Amino acid sequence: MILRLSLINEIETLTKISKDAFNSDFLVGLKANDGPPNYDNINWHNEMFKENHLFTYLNDENNIVGGAILFKYNKTLYVGRIFIDPKYFKRGYGYSLMLDIENYFSDCNLFKLETPTNNIRTNSLYKKLGYKQVNVNKDEICYEKNNSR
Repeated sequence: MILRLSLINEIETLTKISKDAFNSDFLVGLKANDGPPNYDNINWHNEMFKENHLFTYLNDENNIVGGAILFKYNKTLYVGRIFIDPKYFKRGYGYSLMLDIENYFSDCNLFKLETPTNNIRTNSLYKKLGYKQVNVNKDEICYEKNNSR
């Protein structure tokens, strides 16, 4: 598996994967076609690319299986979102993507993210990865994980 900054010719593919992934969230407790802001907007993904926040996740066959929007501030990494192509669901790619994000940013002391309260898939994933709930409101749960490296 390879996590790397995205290439310009991958933006369209990553936007489609983001759209498909978040549109599938109705299967795990969310409203249909109600992803995070700009999840389906190619111009926004292009902006994330220009600002070096858009990452591509490749499998061993060099196929794009997903991506991430990541923000590093000093020694803290904020995981804006991750998304896996639905055709690769239930194969452990989300789990391995998160581990690869932590390895890629091994110089960070803290990893932070938010996820919808009623998304059973993502809440289960982050808990399994050792993220601790630090705040909750009616819409989102905030998680953090200290880097023990």
